[in-house]
Amino acid sequence: MMKIEMKTPLVEMDGDEMTRILWKDIKEILLQPYIDLKTEYFDLGLPEREKTKDQVTMDAALANKKYGVGVKCATITPNAQRVEEYDLSEMWKSPNGTIRAVLDGTVFRTPIMVDGISPVVKNWKEPITIARHAYGDVYKSSEIRVEKQGQAKLVFTDKDGNIKEEVIYDFECPGVLQGQYNKDTSIASFARSCFQYALDSHQDLWFSTKDTISKKYDHRFKDIFQEIYDTEYRNQFEKEGLEYFYTLIDDAVARVIRSKGGFIWACKNYDGDVMSDMVSTAFGSLAMMTSVLVSPEGNYEYEAAHGTVTRHYYKHLKGEETSTNPIATIFAWTGALRKRGELDEIPELMQFADALEKASLLTIESGRMTGDLVSLWEKDEPAVKLNSRDFLLAIQENLNQILNA
Repeated sequence: MMKIEMKTPLVEMDGDEMTRILWKDIKEILLQPYIDLKTEYFDLGLPEREKTKDQVTMDAALANKKYGVGVKCATITPNAQRVEEYDLSEMWKSPNGTIRAVLDGTVFRTPIMVDGISPVVKNWKEPITIARHAYGDVYKSSEIRVEKQGQAKLVFTDKDGNIKEEVIYDFECPGVLQGQYNKDTSIASFARSCFQYALDSHQDLWFSTKDTISKKYDHRFKDIFQEIYDTEYRNQFEKEGLEYFYTLIDDAVARVIRSKGGFIWACKNYDGDVMSDMVSTAFGSLAMMTSVLVSPEGNYEYEAAHGTVTRHYYKHLKGEETSTNPIATIFAWTGALRKRGELDEIPELMQFADALEKASLLTIESGRMTGDLVSLWEKDEPAVKLNSRDFLLAIQENLNQILNA
């Protein structure tokens, strides 16, 4: 068959450990035989970030703004152990945090449901999409290790030299300090992205923070959401029969567990990070969740919601067989290809993305899957556990049948 031609490159961001291995195999088995793949390649693996003093991450983010669509492999955010393991000169910040700060977008994460695997929460019948604010908060915070007694203050000096300050704590012993921030403009972009996504997908929107405790920081999020809803989106929501409501995050957790799903749950940056893992695991597996960063400027960055699967990578280095689930990474590619096809008006590219997703789910629903899904399988016929590469080859079989049909 003729390979599908692309007009504009995707920004391709390679990553670390086991997902880096899968990245190469997915391209070789499921993409390059069918597409004349055009990408602007950036290696965001930790060794290259160290070599470039993390400039490669900024370059990739700026390229994503230039070309509009990017696809990213999972990457390591180093801790003290990783600094030693990779002999790093610095504990480099999260690549995701850097990219999100540049694009100033919202991350939407949705579980991938398949016939034969039911959510752990028995009343969940439809996917729950987590909308995660992708700016500021703890991911761009400043921190101090307090070594001795002393007073900590929060100080702000405006452009006219006026000073506001609040005493945080009088330390009588060593401790830690953290300062974080956000901007009205970014919160407003977050709100508009959520309201528009809800309208586009015809789903209710829930938003939760803890404004009873954080009476200025969290309360500002609540106020901006409400102002934008009342002035820009209320009429559209009511016309479409959709609901927007705000509640405290602890109440939201209880509501989510009791719900049947089928809505968007908007969360601040850290809350969304945690809740997306909870939702994805409860729906089946961390490897079964799509993730897309949508910026108000119309830029998109697709990635898997999970990490680099370190445990499997260490097995791989020993020459041992692994059964790592590539579905979320495949769906990152299909999401990016579909969006590229939509923006460049290439329907064949969009149809290929649909076919690859269908082939991936059919492979699992036929009883062939990776090890993480075997224990979740509910159909009468036994599940067949495949290693990572054989699973990709099984998907390719189904893909060829779909494309030939």
